[in-house]
Amino acid sequence: MTETMDKTKALWQEFAATRSLKARNDLVLQYVHLVKGIVCRMMPTYRKHVDFDDLMSCGMLGLMDAIDKFDMDKEVKFETYASMRIRGEIIDQIRKQDWAPISLRQKIKRVEEGFHMLEGRLGRSVSEKEVADFIKMDVGSVKKTLEEAHTFNLVCLDEVLVDRIKSEEIKLSTEESIEEQVEAEEVKNILSQYIESLPEKERLVVTLYYFEEMTLKEIGLVLGVSESRVSQIHSKALMGLRSRMEQAFTV
Repeated sequence: MTETMDKTKALWQEFAATRSLKARNDLVLQYVHLVKGIVCRMMPTYRKHVDFDDLMSCGMLGLMDAIDKFDMDKEVKFETYASMRIRGEIIDQIRKQDWAPISLRQKIKRVEEGFHMLEGRLGRSVSEKEVADFIKMDVGSVKKTLEEAHTFNLVCLDEVLVDRIKSEEIKLSTEESIEEQVEAEEVKNILSQYIESLPEKERLVVTLYYFEEMTLKEIGLVLGVSESRVSQIHSKALMGLRSRMEQAFTV
């Protein structure tokens, strides 16, 4: 362990001193496992839209960017910083593909508005059946839309969630403005309050996915339900969160 740490420190010192391509490539090889780990975790969610090699390529770009921009003087672990950069590069690439057709976006918006309006009226979390009755849609179609919306919602929120949920590990950079620091705290508070307000099953899914970094399939085994059902539960939670975020930051 000590030998590995010494080697890593020496690599960083060499890169800081020379900024050479060789030094950067040595660091890339040292941390490529971060990219593989993140891609393997994200692949089950995004496999319908991108292949493994594409995700790895995006992840490697994120890793190289992290190495170039990392400040060793800041009290932030490189692994934490790099993980955010890697995930962010992948999410940006998926977003650029604009894979969701207009018809799907319209269905997602209809179901999302149904949940938002009904929960606002009743002051509590509502079921798929209640929303289906409210928006005059078959309950099976509501569940199918939630499942189809899962990747769409993740693309919109995954980067923010991962960055902010783990923000306890990250000290704010001194370069950040007061406004940025206040906004970061506000996002963290919204996330915390929202997660606490979720029904037990949704809260468990969100906790296992983001804090324990379990896959949807693994969560399904824990809950005794199918992977598609976990996708629906997670998607419903993400819809609510996106609505909260939009309300909080819409001027």
